[in-house]
Amino acid sequence: MALRLNKDSDPLAPHSRSPSDLKELLAAERAGKPFLVFRDPDGKLGVFMPGHGGSSRTIGRRPEMDLSIAWDGEVSGLHAELHDLSGEWTIVDDGLSTNGTFVNDQRVGGRQRLRDEDRIRMGRTVLVYKAGGATPVQETIAAGEGPALAQLTDTQRGVLIALCRPYGDGSAFPTPASNQKIAEEVFLSVDAVKMHLRRLFATFELTEVPQNEKRARLAECVLQFGLISERDLR
Repeated sequence: MALRLNKDSDPLAPHSRSPSDLKELLAAERAGKPFLVFRDPDGKLGVFMPGHGGSSRTIGRRPEMDLSIAWDGEVSGLHAELHDLSGEWTIVDDGLSTNGTFVNDQRVGGRQRLRDEDRIRMGRTVLVYKAGGATPVQETIAAGEGPALAQLTDTQRGVLIALCRPYGDGSAFPTPASNQKIAEEVFLSVDAVKMHLRRLFATFELTEVPQNEKRARLAECVLQFGLISERDLR
């Protein structure tokens, strides 16, 4: 039986990320390694980097676990394991836990490969898997199907780089670039910049976000998804 995710417990839920959270996430992304994100009982963001090299990591309520979720009484002492298979991380729960492990609402029965942005629920705790700098591998395309993701145009990519430029200067509370600044960098009119941003808001499903938050959310998305790198912002 699938267990629905509670958005309030999602560590990367919309409107839940503070400037300090974003700074910590960007630092983890720049390390270039896969990691898990969660929140402790006080709402503080936690980042767990499992490492690499054919290793395995344990998750559970006991303090000796590699990732201890001691505050959640619905998590088993040894709840699940993370396995690194040639750079691909999988989660394994083959009967270890009492209440089960769920990835994107579906219960894990044995081993399941993890993909960027997967939500893992154990008890009342949600972990988000981030692939870091790992080379993304698209899902195998079934016969007769085409690619699912549209490519950004060069102009859209230029607009995004200009939008995110302030995030590369090391300031603690960066603010996305204004339309005027973007226009000056990419040699477009302000109206053209607005048009491209509207299309990008739609592409990243941000049209319902409050107007005063859209630009920051768009910058967060492209940085966290790795569409714009630190090198692009230099």
